[in-house]
Amino acid sequence: MQQIVTLAQLRAINQQAAFNQWTGMDVIQAEAGRAELALDWHPEFGQYAGYMHAGMVGALIDTACGFAAATVAGRVLASHYSVNCLRPAVGERFIARARVVKPGKTQVFTACELYAVQNGEEKLVATGETLLTPVGDGG
Repeated sequence: MQQIVTLAQLRAINQQAAFNQWTGMDVIQAEAGRAELALDWHPEFGQYAGYMHAGMVGALIDTACGFAAATVAGRVLASHYSVNCLRPAVGERFIARARVVKPGKTQVFTACELYAVQNGEEKLVATGETLLTPVGDGG
């Protein structure tokens, strides 16, 4: 796979996204067909029991998958995504690792694993899949 959007470009895109800046999402790695995001825990992300809200889990998975797809397809928009919450998302930091499963001209299939990091130990807390549509420069 040829890399279309680089790590530096993804970081620039991330800096322009108000939601990503509000959450503190950080693009820590990217290469053709892959992207990795990190997010530090903040109490504002919690739900009633103190775990990370499923909406935030979904946002991390959606964003990581979109960035992975962008590395091979350029600008993309999610047309569908699903999330499987495997255990309560509790941690000091969260790492989303996304990869392109199948790139295409009209659809890009991606998958992601979300890990909670607590005391240096990673635990898988959620998985997800996203179907993205390349939109080119016109949106």
